[in-house]
Amino acid sequence: MAKQRVLTGITTSGTPHLGNYAGAIRPAVAASLRADVESFYFLADYHALVKVQDPARVQRSTLEIAASWLAAGLDPSRVWFYRQSDIPEIPELTWLLTCVAGKGLLNRAHAYKAAVDRNQAEGQDPDAGINAGLFMYPVLMAADILMFGAHQVPVGRDQVQHIEMARDFAARFNHLFGEHFVLPSAAIDEHVATLPGLDGRKMSKSYDNTIPLFAPSKQLRALILSIVTDSRAPGEAKSTEGSALFQLYQAFATGEQTEAMRRAFAEGIAWGEAKQALVELIEGQVAPMRDKYESLMARPDEIEDVLREGAVKARRIATPFLATLRQAVGLRDLRQGAAPAKPAGKTAARRQPSFKQYREPDGRFSFKLLDAEGGLLLQGVGHDSAREAGQRIARLKASAGEGLSEGGQGVEFEGAVLGQLPPGATLDSLRDALAALAEAEA
Repeated sequence: MAKQRVLTGITTSGTPHLGNYAGAIRPAVAASLRADVESFYFLADYHALVKVQDPARVQRSTLEIAASWLAAGLDPSRVWFYRQSDIPEIPELTWLLTCVAGKGLLNRAHAYKAAVDRNQAEGQDPDAGINAGLFMYPVLMAADILMFGAHQVPVGRDQVQHIEMARDFAARFNHLFGEHFVLPSAAIDEHVATLPGLDGRKMSKSYDNTIPLFAPSKQLRALILSIVTDSRAPGEAKSTEGSALFQLYQAFATGEQTEAMRRAFAEGIAWGEAKQALVELIEGQVAPMRDKYESLMARPDEIEDVLREGAVKARRIATPFLATLRQAVGLRDLRQGAAPAKPAGKTAARRQPSFKQYREPDGRFSFKLLDAEGGLLLQGVGHDSAREAGQRIARLKASAGEGLSEGGQGVEFEGAVLGQLPPGATLDSLRDALAALAEAEA
């Protein structure tokens, strides 16, 4: 059975904190030990340039993040661990994808759209202060993913749209130039911790409420003692619900330790005592990693060697793959002889309607049918599994458009609701597209 490829990007724009460790580093390092997975981890320094124009900060963050992951147990010999900017094939692939990416889709990217909406709300030009890097961010992210044939990309819910966009660009490229890209899926782990910061909000550099992962012991203790709590006195029962202190404790404790602290809250533990317990719990786990981190930070040449070796390993995949893609789009050695132009009829036959299958934010699996020009013909309903959605598509293709009808809840097929027709699409156009697909696959 082929191994699943899982790819994780780490933006080099700040110092790792406890939230990064619990939410990303710790689960990713654990996943890297699985025998059935090929894990790719990269330092996304090109992405950092979208928001950070301080060269020293980008370099320092790259060093700190690489040292943090290695100190936390990532074994470069088991995985692909590299710096994005060391893979020149990635920006070249970004351009190839840019030439098939729809601008309308990029207009709807959450980060760009939010920036435009803010400008408009403040009465400014819609694109004031927005650089093209922010606009093109989803294409670069797609290149990161598609270059290495990743099957899954662990992301938060706010990043699911970018994975769907990568699928869209890949499907469009495959449609035009042949089947080259794996269509990736977002992997959302609902159990990954999102830790609160010192003020109770999500731990984030944006809120300046973080606890650096490898802060010195005295600083770690001082920061934990500054966590905001309520005014309940010692002996007064305290609620774990909404308690930043308890959530942080739970993220680092065993189940048994968590239950003991839950009882202590109910019995009225003093806030100072609870904070001291948290200091000891985190220090016990972080201290051994901190020693390794500080040793690595003192030897940046060793980290550089690890990243360069990782780039060599990654380029063993990227270089030949990009060569294949260059051939596919016509960027070819002229000494090979020009390929004969394809007859118009065959070109038209190659541009067929196509199905796109994807995962919705609610976890259900949906599909849509596009015409040869990429216009939407049918928006399918959700299914409980990718296999169920795929089987529905297969039966629909085999039907050649027969057995479709319009009911009160949309288009029906095999006695059940299939999906909805968008404005401008008709049942006849849907039947024609399915008939064309059936004929092409015959």
